[in-house]
Amino acid sequence: MVLQDSRVWIAGLSDEGGASSWLAAVMKELVQPDKEELEKLQQFVDGVLWGGLQSKDGPHPYGVRKSLFYYQPDEMPANYYDSNFDWKSWTSWNKQASEAVDRSYDYPHVAAAYWVLYRLARDRQGLVTNHPWDWYLNHAYETSIAMTSYAKDLAVFGQMEGSIFVEILADLKREGMNTQAEALESKMRERADRWRKEAYPFGSEMPWDSTGQEEVYAWTKYFGYLDKAEVTLDAILGYDPAIPHWGYNGSARRYWDFIFAAKDRRLERQLHHYGSGLNAIPLLAEYREHPEDFHLLRVGYGGTMGGLTDIDQEGFASAAFHGFPDMLKSDPFSGDYGPNFFGHAWNTATYIVNHPEFGWIAFGGNVKRKGKVVAVTPHDSFRARVYIASLGLWLTLDAGKFESIEVNPVTGVVRVGLAGATEATPKGLLRIEQPAKVSGVGSYRPAAPLQSQRGAYVVPLQKETTWLALNAGR
Repeated sequence: MVLQDSRVWIAGLSDEGGASSWLAAVMKELVQPDKEELEKLQQFVDGVLWGGLQSKDGPHPYGVRKSLFYYQPDEMPANYYDSNFDWKSWTSWNKQASEAVDRSYDYPHVAAAYWVLYRLARDRQGLVTNHPWDWYLNHAYETSIAMTSYAKDLAVFGQMEGSIFVEILADLKREGMNTQAEALESKMRERADRWRKEAYPFGSEMPWDSTGQEEVYAWTKYFGYLDKAEVTLDAILGYDPAIPHWGYNGSARRYWDFIFAAKDRRLERQLHHYGSGLNAIPLLAEYREHPEDFHLLRVGYGGTMGGLTDIDQEGFASAAFHGFPDMLKSDPFSGDYGPNFFGHAWNTATYIVNHPEFGWIAFGGNVKRKGKVVAVTPHDSFRARVYIASLGLWLTLDAGKFESIEVNPVTGVVRVGLAGATEATPKGLLRIEQPAKVSGVGSYRPAAPLQSQRGAYVVPLQKETTWLALNAGR
């Protein structure tokens, strides 16, 4: 545990280097929730985040400060600060600097924490109990708005984990919170309109950064600025390689963040730093619209899985792997790993592909032929998302898990097997989307009538596997 560091944000639970441990922890709960772990995270939100890292009131309500730890020796007991650190550089913020709320990059971490707890309070039973679901969604909304109010100078750039704002907006609309939805959409359109005017809209506070592309892609696609989404995607493909090596495939090229968030401060090639997980989000989103582009899947899935290589056998997640030959090991600080796992949690899925050379294959699952039927057992880390490329069909679960997927290429019928009911998950919530328009494929819907809840089909779960057939209409 890091209790002090001259880069005060690391011990101060904010910025990428300090917020990452709790961000990764809360993202894990999104689809693998654990009641005991969630009790601790709720305690963290109520005791540290809300009213601590984030202002409850005062001149900047919902503002997120830069660090809870700071260097102010005249307010601390003698010898409080470790003399082994150099406290004279700009990284050792004093109390006033640490309380500033003008760093936009600190806001998505907090918004993501609230949003995950909203989803669990809304879609599961008995897991999140400290507040009702709308408290968490409203805090996610207010945090998003606060970023555009208090951190305007940096909010003009795309934020790491900025995809969270798109989903918060979607949930506000699903819940009928139209006033908040209109306000948030207006603020985000202002940012996207600025990007629309720029030749290369994915700038950052550092000119060499690769953190802005993820959110810039998301909003330019959302508002229909497709030329800007395309140039952003091309930039990602320029620094995200397809190389048959665990450390380089889908590993966004980065060299500098060990200086700001790692134990070993070095300028070197970082293998599967958070650029991997975040930049994979646009790649796989684009693949789902263009399933004929197998390269997007290869690189995007490599980046999505790359973040898991930073986790050791005891569960510790490293900031990244030191790639220069004199070290070749994971850094012993978690550092800024959190956005990497955000990318994994946001993206992980099973992709089923009928490849022209390899035949039926699955990324994140096992394939077995049953006569004319292609049966796939998902083995990705969440088992809550499945994409069937030949149909352009994207199936996601807000609650529940996929146990099996069966595709009949002749009839087009898809059967999904959902895991049995649990105390927290008595029903599945299935969303059916078709981001790719595949010739000859109609609109999919459940064969049996099901109720709908906020745009998702409600599937009552049995004790054992619950099977559901999906047919394509015309």
